[in-house]
Amino acid sequence: MSLEDTMNALGAEARIAARAMALVPPDRKNGALWAMAEALSSNAAAILAANRKDWNAAEKAGMTSAYLDRLYLDAKRLNAIAEAVANMTDIPDPVGSIVKEWTRPNGLKIQQVRVPLGVVGVIYESRPNVTADAAALCLKSGNAVILRPGSDSYGTAVAIHQALQQGLQKSQLPLAAISLVPVPDREAVGLMLKGLQGTVDVIVPRGGKSLVARVQEEARVPVFAHLDGICHVYVDGAANLEMAKAVVLNAKMRRTGICGATETLLVDRACAATHLKPLVQMLLDAKCAVRGDADTQAVDARVTPATEEDWRTEYLDAVISVKVVDGVAGAITHINHYGSHHTESIVTADNAAAQKFLREVDSAIVLHNASTQFADGGEFGFGAEIGIATGRLHARGPVGAEQLTTTQYRVFGNGQTRP
Repeated sequence: MSLEDTMNALGAEARIAARAMALVPPDRKNGALWAMAEALSSNAAAILAANRKDWNAAEKAGMTSAYLDRLYLDAKRLNAIAEAVANMTDIPDPVGSIVKEWTRPNGLKIQQVRVPLGVVGVIYESRPNVTADAAALCLKSGNAVILRPGSDSYGTAVAIHQALQQGLQKSQLPLAAISLVPVPDREAVGLMLKGLQGTVDVIVPRGGKSLVARVQEEARVPVFAHLDGICHVYVDGAANLEMAKAVVLNAKMRRTGICGATETLLVDRACAATHLKPLVQMLLDAKCAVRGDADTQAVDARVTPATEEDWRTEYLDAVISVKVVDGVAGAITHINHYGSHHTESIVTADNAAAQKFLREVDSAIVLHNASTQFADGGEFGFGAEIGIATGRLHARGPVGAEQLTTTQYRVFGNGQTRP
């Protein structure tokens, strides 16, 4: 068969599996999740060997350290992936839950009930955990998923997928509930974006800006995505310095290559004399390059000048831009102008300033006195996430099992007719 025929058949099989998965009771889904987690652990040697081949090829190709970190798997990281799948059993099953219900004056009883979306297409690069996280979330929410990993992580994805299929088989659930595109061909992406003859209900891209931009431009089905993760920490004039240092260091340097990593630090002019230099020197001493405005350059000779482009850049590396702003209003103006509507944090002891920031910053996630690296479905108690969406429709922020459902209205009567 041609690739188009292969992909259309994959979509048709996923559609059949999605109808079956929508009816699977919670205990059977949880049993499958346990079986999948056990299979990931029992197949650890094969998965890590496949990842080592992918990683070596990426290193030979000259990929960045941040890229290599995202791709890398070891026993600890693989164990965390298996644990995340198992932990999905602790998440309430969203399917069939009643969002609200009411009775009309004519006696009609109406319920708004959560139901699966159907078939979810996930197009991603480099991150091995996406294969397992996406599969587990879609299974938990009663959906089928079609996974299209990038060529850089294809071997790892195949090995993880084989383990997941073992879990499905053990649980006697349809194997097409978790499908993997059989070739790392870029043409497969275009076919998925067209919807595979109407069988794909939503697309989730996880990867670099060029991939996400292509998906948003070409997709003929709805998309859950964010284009950039230009995240900010604003240190307010009423911020405790030690708290600010802890939050900023973690927000930038815990993992520099994730979308929740802070890329710009804003410091209130009201505390710049006491807070700016310690914050900047802390970052520099932690081997983070600092690009700053004139005020920031003045506190340490190691700071290089920031350009207009720096305020719009997602570095995904040990680099940060720093600017002094005039109070919370100045921070909000800067973030809403330069940000990507992803995740922003304010550090302050002033509750009024915090509330103003939380209300007026136009981002999917806003935090008070906490690191932007908490922008993660697992940290939100979702068990895992399939991605973070910055759009305004259906889902915004971490997309977990509940966000992979839609609603259906169920109306109960006793013979009513409309006059």
